[in-house]
Amino acid sequence: MSTFLAIVGLIALCGMLICVLCEDEVKACFDRDPAARNLVEVLLTYSGLHVVVAHRIAHPLEKLGIPLLPRLIMTVARAITGVEIHPAAVIGRGLFIDHGMGVVIGETAVIGKNVTLFQGVTLGGTGKQKGKRHPNIGDNVVIGTGAKVLGSITIGAHSIIGANAVVIRDVPPHSTVVGVPGRVAKVNDKSTDDLSGNLDHRHLPDPLMEHLAHLQRRVKQEIHAMEEDLHALERKIKDRDQPPSDPAKPS
Repeated sequence: MSTFLAIVGLIALCGMLICVLCEDEVKACFDRDPAARNLVEVLLTYSGLHVVVAHRIAHPLEKLGIPLLPRLIMTVARAITGVEIHPAAVIGRGLFIDHGMGVVIGETAVIGKNVTLFQGVTLGGTGKQKGKRHPNIGDNVVIGTGAKVLGSITIGAHSIIGANAVVIRDVPPHSTVVGVPGRVAKVNDKSTDDLSGNLDHRHLPDPLMEHLAHLQRRVKQEIHAMEEDLHALERKIKDRDQPPSDPAKPS
């Protein structure tokens, strides 16, 4: 009985620690995941929340220059959650990692406030050079499943990165990016600053299909115009080849 109470007490203590360290992240779970039903479930089962808690502990140790321990903490967290975050990465409040498996956040990455990452997202570096080599993610950015954001680039605030996009260039604020390589498909309504709740990736624009549809409309218009010109030419030829009518005979 005493062992059971000790386990319950330890779980309660861990829950209190999570609530203190990651109050905004716990709130984000309820705000952005309709499957979140109660606090106990979120605290015990959300791997994205667990890895952020581990980072909140490891990051100050990394800043203090303590060797090995921060990396060990994040290595254990990766083994448990499937999410790899370097302890030196800078993460703002309100980060929500949905499902989490396969998410990678590199050493020099900087993440703003209220960012949403789906499973399989990579915030990676390019090359072997030292120094800044990972992206900066602005506030209220949503990055879809499997998207890759690579290099020392900046994703502007309030932007949406579509699923499986590969982004290698700066993205201005309020943009929607899709494709490989990622291209700005549209600029979002700037009056809606909080896109963290916009988790619908089924209806993102497809610039390639839109361009093909535009070309198809142009081709149809050109064919219609050519048919009209052809009919007009046929009428002229028919009128020219028609024999003149017989002159009226005198009575």
